[in-house]
Amino acid sequence: MIISPCVSICKTDPITGYCYGCARTNGEKKIWEDEKTTEEWKKSNLEKITKRMSGWQLNSFKESYEHKIKSGVSLFQKHSIQEKP
Repeated sequence: MIISPCVSICKTDPITGYCYGCARTNGEKKIWEDEKTTEEWKKSNLEKITKRMSGWQLNSFKESYEHKIKSGVSLFQKHSIQEKP
């Protein structure tokens, strides 16, 4: 099962329309939420969004997404949870 590429940094660039955290459009986010979306589409979309990224954004996404795959939470979520009193 392919998990959502959301890494909990949900802000959209007003010029490109891509999320700063995962580089998806709002339309792509809705497709990910649809239970009828195929694993094939998700895999293709993951390839597409990583091609939109470069430099620190791509490195940060890969690190956080790998952490999410292994632990169930993104690095941003992990740090947010640890900082709460």
